Amino acid sequence: MPSWNADQYLKFAHERTQPARDLAARIAVDGPRKVIDLGCGPGNSTALLAERWPVAAITGLDSSSAMIRAAEREYPQFHWMAGDISGWAAEPDTLPDNLFDVVFSNAALQWVTDHPTLYPALFRHVAPGGALAIQVPMNMNAPAHVAMRELASTPAWACMLPSEGVREWHVHDARFYYDLLSSLAARLELWETEYLHVMEDARAIVEWYKGTGLRPFLDALPSEADRENFLADYADRLDDAYPAQADGRVLFPFRRFFLIAYR
Repeated sequence: MPSWNADQYLKFAHERTQPARDLAARIAVDGPRKVIDLGCGPGNSTALLAERWPVAAITGLDSSSAMIRAAEREYPQFHWMAGDISGWAAEPDTLPDNLFDVVFSNAALQWVTDHPTLYPALFRHVAPGGALAIQVPMNMNAPAHVAMRELASTPAWACMLPSEGVREWHVHDARFYYDLLSSLAARLELWETEYLHVMEDARAIVEWYKGTGLRPFLDALPSEADRENFLADYADRLDDAYPAQADGRVLFPFRRFFLIAYR
């Protein structure tokens, strides 16, 4: 797993939180008593779940101890757990403490492997009448991602990175998740949204990905100087991929996939 920095991630807190807000608004579960946010990061998505259901007991889980520490500082009123999503999903769902009225995850499951096993396991932790609600990015072939993969494969950088490549995030298409959960759920909702973020310039997109998609590449490089040089080369490629508008800003399309499965 890549390393995480809460301050870097929250440079674009509004843009990163909006999909979570859109997902939470669509969940048709009245008065849930227990809600868990898987891959909660620094707690920005967890806080909006508390806004949506103010009387619910809210739990946030994340594999990054740095993210959990940031969440605890900002939102001490919630329950926080450092842990792996796959490990949590594999825990017995027969225990009352492991059942939740809403199992929620915003932009986290793309980093977790074995979705055919993971998603049904997560659904088993949904209490009767509850919902599993997930949002993941679905822009693996966007110019920004193509640019980082192409750069990593150039001779100058391939020799510094693992020969087997770095572990990037992944998602399947909507049909895959429908087939996986439709026989388990009482009702299944799936949709995609492409957000058009207005960025100050293409270099701002570099800052965006420094907090997420670039982490596996940067973590694999041997020194801070190498990381800075990789970022500079990456920024040069984005200047061509994201041309400026008339006012100098750039439009940054970002496609996301949403799923709600009701028990």
